[in-house]
Amino acid sequence: MAMEKIGFIGLGNMGHPMAKNLEKAGFQLSVYNRSFEKTRDFEEKSSVCTQIKDLVQNSDIIFTMLTNDNAIKAVYEEIIPLNIQGKLFVDMSTISPETSTETAAALKIKEASFIDAPVAGSTTPAKEGTLIIMAGGEEKDIQRAMPYLLKMGKSIKYLGENGKGLAGKLSVNYFLSAIYQGLAETVLLAGKLGIERSDMLDIINESASGSGATKVKTPLLIADEYAPAFALDLMLKDILLAKNAGADFPLSEVLVQTYQNAHDKGFGQDDVIGIINYLKTIE
Repeated sequence: MAMEKIGFIGLGNMGHPMAKNLEKAGFQLSVYNRSFEKTRDFEEKSSVCTQIKDLVQNSDIIFTMLTNDNAIKAVYEEIIPLNIQGKLFVDMSTISPETSTETAAALKIKEASFIDAPVAGSTTPAKEGTLIIMAGGEEKDIQRAMPYLLKMGKSIKYLGENGKGLAGKLSVNYFLSAIYQGLAETVLLAGKLGIERSDMLDIINESASGSGATKVKTPLLIADEYAPAFALDLMLKDILLAKNAGADFPLSEVLVQTYQNAHDKGFGQDDVIGIINYLKTIE
């Protein structure tokens, strides 16, 4: 299969390393970011576009990795009026299923295709190309995007029609939000009972209660420093999206309240496991 020309819009904490993996693989790549500074280290090997329309014109497959629904709507409002017949758009953001399916429908009218392909994993898997990608859309479009998705993820899970990738992502992040709050509370309880944090984390990680999620956050908890690999505010966004999508369970209200209160108290830009600092304030 001849390799197509690739565009990537959104070079944030996740998008930048994901686009870099496409560049390293040798694909013909164009990039765009609203803040031009983040495009600097693409100038040598890729094409840097200063306008979205130029990137779309010069690309066959366009990836978007943006912060939220509003950002996606703003970008695709610029894209949809363009001549996009035959192009494939792959949105890897975590947004509402409704916004995703509406975008897919609008693109279909213009004879373009759309996949929702959000990812599980934070900045380290993004750099390593070991993300898990959950995809929704037509199978032929998934197959068209597959050579490029495989450079960003270790596993591509096809879940069905447009919106199903996001359904998978919101479900797994709902679970992660509970794990991280539970982990933080457990560490605080152990501290109250005189157990060293490092010992408690060893017990968790070496027992059935441990997981990749607990292990990846252990160094942050040991250092008690919470530079964001995945910011608390982003988890709050995803919990609210999950609630709006149907998460109406006893735990749902607790998670929304805790993460919202942590945001309100100024912890939103910390890593998600930095919720421990908010929990300390209510002990």
